[in-house]
Amino acid sequence: MPDWSRTLIDILGAECRSVLPPEVELPVMPKAALEFAEKSRDENTSAKQLGDIIETDAVLTAELLKQVNSAAIGLRRKCASAGQAIALLGPRNTRLFVLTVGLKQAAQKHDSKLFNLKQFWATNYERAIFAREVASLLNADAELAYAAAMLQDFLLPTLANEMTDRYIELLARQAKSEDQRLDELERATFGWDHAFAAATLMRVWNFPDDLVVCVAMHQLGRAVLDDAEFGRTAAAAVALAGLVPDATRQSPVGLDTLVELDASWEPFDLAQVATAVAEKHAEVNSYANHIPLARRVDRALAPA
Repeated sequence: MPDWSRTLIDILGAECRSVLPPEVELPVMPKAALEFAEKSRDENTSAKQLGDIIETDAVLTAELLKQVNSAAIGLRRKCASAGQAIALLGPRNTRLFVLTVGLKQAAQKHDSKLFNLKQFWATNYERAIFAREVASLLNADAELAYAAAMLQDFLLPTLANEMTDRYIELLARQAKSEDQRLDELERATFGWDHAFAAATLMRVWNFPDDLVVCVAMHQLGRAVLDDAEFGRTAAAAVALAGLVPDATRQSPVGLDTLVELDASWEPFDLAQVATAVAEKHAEVNSYANHIPLARRVDRALAPA
């Protein structure tokens, strides 16, 4: 198992600071989510006490109860309080869920000038399901993979809003290229990319080290799977999920890489994974124009 804390320092440095210009207006995390994340690390804090923190935020409470009472959990009796939900999920999984919902809530507070946010979050949800499926193949932490994949690009709409002219230029340059990645253009222009910026902000917010590392590494693609230390962890699942196509073509050859992986990694059946992702995504996706991953994979795997 990797040393997530040491890796975080290796990636981001010892100091806890943001790399973004001070004029960039960052998302504001819900107070209840941050307080819960802090208190849930204390083993002496009861589920009832943690539940009281969540119940100060109506959105977090509703989302947590909806998650726990879903058909996937299979409860005989519905949970009626956040405390009951925490007792069932456990503090760690609840922490991942609450931070995911809280960060999504913070990121959605403003309209986006360059992104269709319904499409953006539909893709993020698709990647999260994909990461969970791959994590199960790796015997890795599926809930960590899901949360990190859901959050991997959360800061991108904010950056595009705050630095609109620069991102219009970057996206235009990328559109003219067949294989230029967005993160490569960001690093060449700013000296950082949106994954690094997101990870620094998450560390400032005191997010769990393993979650921050998975977000920071998500643009490394297949290289993480081939890494001796991280190749069988949630980080590899998240990095592969980052290859799933999105509207901005962040990884123009991402689907091609997944097709190649289908042929070279025996446990990985891309068509099977894509079908499972499409079925689970269809249960909650509200964006009508989303093209299911299974359809894109079918086209990619079809004989020439």
